[in-house]
Amino acid sequence: MNNVLIINAHEPSPFSEGKLNASLVDKAQSQLEAKGHNVRVVTMQDEIVVDEQLANLEWADRVILQSPINWMTIPWSFKKYMDEVFTAGMGGALCAFDGRTPEEPKKDYGTGGTRTETKYMLSLTFNAPEESFNDDSEYLFQGKSVDDLMFHMHANFRFFGMSALPTFACFDVMKNADIDSDFKRFEDHLDTNF
Repeated sequence: MNNVLIINAHEPSPFSEGKLNASLVDKAQSQLEAKGHNVRVVTMQDEIVVDEQLANLEWADRVILQSPINWMTIPWSFKKYMDEVFTAGMGGALCAFDGRTPEEPKKDYGTGGTRTETKYMLSLTFNAPEESFNDDSEYLFQGKSVDDLMFHMHANFRFFGMSALPTFACFDVMKNADIDSDFKRFEDHLDTNF
């Protein structure tokens, strides 16, 4: 069984209370605990104590980042979390700086990760419809995938040596939500990957 850290990156706002992301976190926690995994949950509304968060990340074999996508990226409060916690982990908890050496100062950037046995999963909620991705004729994403859009998050986790589990996404959650279907797909996704 694994130690699973679930990070709820949602930041409440007048147009989005965060009920869907919270429900997905609750579903993941209960489903994974029922399978015998140890689960810890962190939200951006918690008091973020850097050393405690580093200990959570060192404890975890698996990390689930549950996040809405706001303006094509993660909410500001999770970026603050990253700036504080991830930076503090560069002394060895998450990585041994950036992997470069004095002998090769221009090579191997990003290879200093110390969490090479840890896997992560992005679980994302979008206002965008699924059809707006992977289609060259669609204006905004120009044929790009969800994982293309989230390349920066994949790069952050890879910086620590982590490897990706398949990404999960709910689409069109504000205008044409199909929550029952999303929950079923999420349960299946967790069963397949955990």
